[in-house]
Amino acid sequence: MSISRKIKRVWLLGVLYLMIFSCNNSNQSYEPLPKKIDFNFDIRPILVQNCYLCHGPDPSSRKANLRLDTYEGATAALKDGGYAVVPGKPNKSELIYRITHEHEDKIMPPPEMNSKLSEREVNLLEKWIKQGAVWKPHWSFIKPNIDAEPNDIDFYVDNYLNQKKLNKSPIANKNTLIRRVSYLLTGLPPLAEDVKSFVEDSSEDAYEKMVDKYLNSKAYGERWARHWMDLVRYAETKGHEFDYAITGAWKYRDYLIKAFNNDVPYNQLLKEHLAGDLLNKKRYNAKTGELESHLATAFFAMGEGTHSPVDVRQDEANRIDNIIDVTSKTFQGLTVSCAKCHDHKFDPITAADYYAFYGIMESTRFSPLDADFSIKKENTAKELLQIQDYLKTLVTEKVSPQISNEKIRIDDKISDLKNDYRLLGDFRSSDFGQWKTSGVAFGENTTLGSPILNESSGKLIALDDGKASSRIFDVGVFGALRSPDFVLDSNFIGVRARGNQSSIRVIIDNFQLIQYPIYGDLAKGVNTSEWTNYTFNVAAWKGHKAYIEIITGVYNRHDFQLSENAFIESQYAISYNDKWPLKVKIENNLLPLKHIKEVNNKIKKGCVNAYFPELIPSIDSSKVLAKKLKSDSFIYGVSDGFAINSPVFNRGRYQEPSDENIPRRFLSALPLGDVPFKSKGSGRLELADAMLNKENPLTSRVMVNRIWHYLFGRGIVETVDNFGLQGKLPSHPELLDHLAIKFQNEGWSIKKMIRYIVASEAFKRSTVRDEDVSKKDPSNIFLVAFPVRRLESEALRDGILLASGSLNSTMYGPPVPTYLTKFMQGRGRPEKSGPLNGNGRRSIYQAVRRNFLEPMMTTFDRPVPFTTFGKRDVTNVPSQSLILMNDPFVIEQAEVMARKLLEEKDLAFNERIKWIYMRTFSRNPSEEEIVNASKFIKEIENMKKSENIDAKIELEIWKEYCHSVFNLKEFLYLI
Repeated sequence: MSISRKIKRVWLLGVLYLMIFSCNNSNQSYEPLPKKIDFNFDIRPILVQNCYLCHGPDPSSRKANLRLDTYEGATAALKDGGYAVVPGKPNKSELIYRITHEHEDKIMPPPEMNSKLSEREVNLLEKWIKQGAVWKPHWSFIKPNIDAEPNDIDFYVDNYLNQKKLNKSPIANKNTLIRRVSYLLTGLPPLAEDVKSFVEDSSEDAYEKMVDKYLNSKAYGERWARHWMDLVRYAETKGHEFDYAITGAWKYRDYLIKAFNNDVPYNQLLKEHLAGDLLNKKRYNAKTGELESHLATAFFAMGEGTHSPVDVRQDEANRIDNIIDVTSKTFQGLTVSCAKCHDHKFDPITAADYYAFYGIMESTRFSPLDADFSIKKENTAKELLQIQDYLKTLVTEKVSPQISNEKIRIDDKISDLKNDYRLLGDFRSSDFGQWKTSGVAFGENTTLGSPILNESSGKLIALDDGKASSRIFDVGVFGALRSPDFVLDSNFIGVRARGNQSSIRVIIDNFQLIQYPIYGDLAKGVNTSEWTNYTFNVAAWKGHKAYIEIITGVYNRHDFQLSENAFIESQYAISYNDKWPLKVKIENNLLPLKHIKEVNNKIKKGCVNAYFPELIPSIDSSKVLAKKLKSDSFIYGVSDGFAINSPVFNRGRYQEPSDENIPRRFLSALPLGDVPFKSKGSGRLELADAMLNKENPLTSRVMVNRIWHYLFGRGIVETVDNFGLQGKLPSHPELLDHLAIKFQNEGWSIKKMIRYIVASEAFKRSTVRDEDVSKKDPSNIFLVAFPVRRLESEALRDGILLASGSLNSTMYGPPVPTYLTKFMQGRGRPEKSGPLNGNGRRSIYQAVRRNFLEPMMTTFDRPVPFTTFGKRDVTNVPSQSLILMNDPFVIEQAEVMARKLLEEKDLAFNERIKWIYMRTFSRNPSEEEIVNASKFIKEIENMKKSENIDAKIELEIWKEYCHSVFNLKEFLYLI
């Protein structure tokens, strides 16, 4: 029912005074020069901001051959014989002469840059040179220093407050603390009974018990998984024109929730993300036995994708660039992608560093993974392989003595054929050659020499003459066979195969979204029991890199699916120019079982005892085991390809590669950065090891800073994704080092670090500050008080659901479809809209479709998923107020909450207000607030009566009141 204009005026008057969104961006007051100038904190920021663009690490933009990013460059002789910096002598330093000169042809920075140095900056540079121009590496590239004596968080925070002569705020009251802890650890407000229990608990460890309750809550993993999803640009569709689905993306979300709830150590989490498919020690879920470590690689596949790019090689370069950007920001807090076209203009990251990373990602292949693989499946697969080996050995030992020892020769006619093709893979030999398998379907070798038996009688029919086969007694078992990379130099690719509900694809430049009209001929379904020559016209792709994928299952609009009876078999793969050759010569005639042809002739003639009753139990066991390998659930992740070292692309253009290939390695400015990876695959595991090397100064710093940011709303380093020279300096550098070292020493436990931080006095402080303190530290950088924080979009929505009693706490599973408004139109629009309330599920379980993002989430600053967002914007725009006033979801939940309230028949008016306050603000109202609520409700009642809606007047009154509460500042903020 619509609210009249009169009602709206009264309603707005009742809440407007609390809907104040303000921010203070005033600069800090002028401070005197420090006694001892610190290069990293006082000088380098001036040089980075004003000098590095023309005199920094990038040689292509360097002017006058002067470098001011290194000590050697700054103190080197200039062309005219002078020196930019003469340690101890500012009056002899060209740098000081230039920045203080008045003439426009002499002054630096040049007038057109509009960045003349302030008086304080000039004085800092002069004093620094006078004190000897001491130079240091950038602070974040120096290994954290171990404390001489153990201290805690408040020691470091209070030390700064004392230096700045700032009076800290008192500890917040218990109601405020439990609401703060509950929201920041679980993303939900505390239940009324939990508030009551904590407030009444007078024990010394009451706070610690309350914190542990929320750390051990299942909702904790949902909250912190959502933080991580911002880093890896989580989405369930690719975007672009048709917004195709990303297979099993939600299983990655579930993986994260479980990992955070189980407190998987961060070093393990990092390894699983970069190389979960390559770990020697895989991680299985302790309760279910399911393999989890490989699921993390799905983050590589979370990027945007196009189904018909005009330039597929440029599309590959863009995809890899996005992966490099996300990987380097997430785990190292560095903007490596800025070195794509040239050396980084500010950080010590070279273009060679970028293309060393590029080679790692180019050697990595996107592929579907069995999301339900478990320790049971792994053991079953091993047992099945043992049975198959047993069958082969038993038959071979029994048959071989009964035949002649005459060596079988390959048909001379075949060997004499003109070799007008290139053999890319021959599965009639004993193994797969250089081809790689994934999954369990294809086993470890080809079928060469395997007994073909009558399943009922155990009679030997023949010995298999060799093929790659996924078939295990007609059970659809997942597996893939992939060729090495090769350069297309022929018009056609041919694969001889047969099968059911399976696929063969030619993957060009690692491009996966194969779709008509441009790329449709590169993927073919296999649905025949007859041997068939599958031909792929690749004439348009000559010179491109490619590989062949033979896989059980089909790609249905890019969503991978496997039927119960899917299988595929192949004999060989070739490339050719004109016609498929009449016969393809067997590549390897020195077969382990040399008598297959003669054995089969003997079997046909009855010269060999072909009855093996002892094989029947093994056949029966194989049937039972094969059914246990059935795969129903998949996730799009990665598998290892073959090592590719990339050249540097001049100006970032793949069309202009350098002559030299850059070895895959870590960043040259960091420990182990000059050691090439020796892996024959991608090198992702070596990359993870390099990031986790104990000498690496970034990995632990970056993560503890993220944790601090998620708790305080601002990182110790404000630019949480950029620890480089253009990033902000740490507000408390010693504290950051203390946390980074503690994090490593305590096993990289995220829960332990959170528990440690929230136990600090700094975290427990009130948000109220003295006016004098606010003037001295307007941005609250030094943590005089706890920062006022607005709830994130998910916490806001979930808080409304919990307050109304609608929250559905069901965990995991497919996403709830997005509720589609009439304004959400376009290609790829889902056929059906989801429910308005999202089935009451938490926001983390709502669908994230790139082309149809939920309006309430984006309005309240959930980032659009295209790159890493460690720090969300916190905007203050009119549309947010409009959402809270007019969005059907908010209005619906206000009515649900009112109905819930009215179900409490015995509550007096005062008790009703208390009931609402406790569910929304986690506290009881004051007497004054109860009086004001009474007046406000009376006004609403009068207006409703004028609209003649007596039948529902009580529900309408309380609905309006609940709706107004959802708009109050105290509900929207942690204060």
